[in-house]
Amino acid sequence: MTSLDPVFDKDGVRLTVDDAVATVTLTNPAKRNAQSPALWRALTEAGRALPGSVRVVVLRGEGKSFSAGLDRQAFAPEGFDGEPSFLDMARGPEAELDATIAEYQEAFTWWRRNDIVSIATVQGHAIGAGFQLALACDLRIAAEDVQFAMRETSLGLVPDLTGTHPLVNLVGYARALEICATGRFVHAEEAERTGLANLVVPVDQLDAAGRDLAAALLAAPRDAVVETKALLSGALSRTYEEQRTAERAAQGRRLRDLAGLAD
Repeated sequence: MTSLDPVFDKDGVRLTVDDAVATVTLTNPAKRNAQSPALWRALTEAGRALPGSVRVVVLRGEGKSFSAGLDRQAFAPEGFDGEPSFLDMARGPEAELDATIAEYQEAFTWWRRNDIVSIATVQGHAIGAGFQLALACDLRIAAEDVQFAMRETSLGLVPDLTGTHPLVNLVGYARALEICATGRFVHAEEAERTGLANLVVPVDQLDAAGRDLAAALLAAPRDAVVETKALLSGALSRTYEEQRTAERAAQGRRLRDLAGLAD
């Protein structure tokens, strides 16, 4: 990785920016980048701190694992320092619990903004919240040692950090249900075959593959990529005729812009 001064570096998250490419790094390899509410707030802050020049965001984890998921301390009676435990939250009013989970989800939502393309580079464990964070990104490059798993059901919970929608879109309902309900590992070959991973590379080539894909994404004009991403991300919710209409409108905007006739 190129050495850059971080925009910020706190609570297990570091954000660096190199012109049009931002890198968000999970920085607690000793705990396999286990996640906490403080880390989620830092991820949300990273999204808000992106300069307007950024077109591609690369997400990576230091160490042997991308992220082993939720830090189990969340379920201890004492919870995290300065944070209510999950058990205490469950005993509170339902509206407060819903609002808290919605706040946590914000860390996982901004990666699909139309003005950026996000790439998760994933090695080792990507479990539970780690799997969902990888799924939050537009694209995923997996190392050959990757182990994806959705383990929430084994804890009596459900995946609630925005991962269910992209998982179903990528692999289909039946496979998504089987992956979530069994909590089994999805390894590199299956991930690439089923669309969970766009590319699989050796572990020592993971960062370079992320840089190469970022460079390829930057080769096209920004506005064309933004319009194309919006078209594709909305396609599943539109009918065929609605998508045709959306294509015509987007192309009209691009042609007017290229002709210098933009509004």
